Amino acid sequence: MVSTPSDKLVTVFGGSGFIGRQIVRSLAKRGYRIRVACRRPDLAGHVLPLGTPGQIALVQANLRYPASVAAACEGAYAVINATGTDVSSGAQSFDAVVVFGSEAVAKAARQAKASLMLMVSGMAADAESRSLASQAKAKAEAATARAFPGAMVVRPSVVFGPDDRFFNRMAGLVRFAPVLPVIAPESKVQPVFVGDVAEAMATLVDRGVADGKTYELGGPATGTLQDMMQYVVDVTQRKRLLLPLPYGAAKLFGLLIGWLPGAPINADQVEMLQGNNVVSAAAHAEGRDLAGLGITPRAFATIVPTYLYRFRKEGQFTVPN
Repeated sequence: MVSTPSDKLVTVFGGSGFIGRQIVRSLAKRGYRIRVACRRPDLAGHVLPLGTPGQIALVQANLRYPASVAAACEGAYAVINATGTDVSSGAQSFDAVVVFGSEAVAKAARQAKASLMLMVSGMAADAESRSLASQAKAKAEAATARAFPGAMVVRPSVVFGPDDRFFNRMAGLVRFAPVLPVIAPESKVQPVFVGDVAEAMATLVDRGVADGKTYELGGPATGTLQDMMQYVVDVTQRKRLLLPLPYGAAKLFGLLIGWLPGAPINADQVEMLQGNNVVSAAAHAEGRDLAGLGITPRAFATIVPTYLYRFRKEGQFTVPN
């Protein structure tokens, strides 16, 4: 159901991606007009059915070309930056996409006199981290705050959903490997459903207050990365041996396979996984989490099995244990 149509326009950069298209869906349900800015609008037609006819428009924008970013922000009430990259390569480097791109979006939003600016970051953002991706996220947050005073940052823990790169990637390894290396086995994560992240973003747009706060989003359950890998083994009904890797071995493993196309992990991601990705006590106490936004988070155990069954030996026809 769609609420009363609004005359407010929201521009979503990265609106065709995993998190972005769920943000578009949540905004559409609230009646906002939505402009999805992406590099290849011809490949983003899948977002149009998320709203009513004419409610969602696709426009071409490249973060490395400020003029296209400015055009995408023109007339927007709110601007959301949901862009990002897992791998730094060539023109799509961390500096170009995450840092320079975030600053360009924030500057364009301010120039367009948008009332709100929101940015999707990550709990791993840390200027002191040895991970280049984590450093880039922290730099992007700082650049966004400078360019658009009052900009809000949303830091989710690992995000799960049917197209995620967390549980699906683990399940892909479980399908073929009899022995599974576990990177940073003691690091804690708090998996959060992509739909809850989207609802949080839409709720902040509804509130209409540019409070400049950083929100931390996590689900109701916390576990170590070894717990998560064991969970995937159990859900896919496989018998596998888990092999926790010490930091040195994990880093070497990332270096050896990280250059392969579609590699499950690289050396920089090994560094990123060394820290915990859970909601801080301060964020919870100050209402800068899902509960503070009035959202009851959904547990991964209730959703993940609905899309990991395909990794079982006989798929949906596998007899339950």
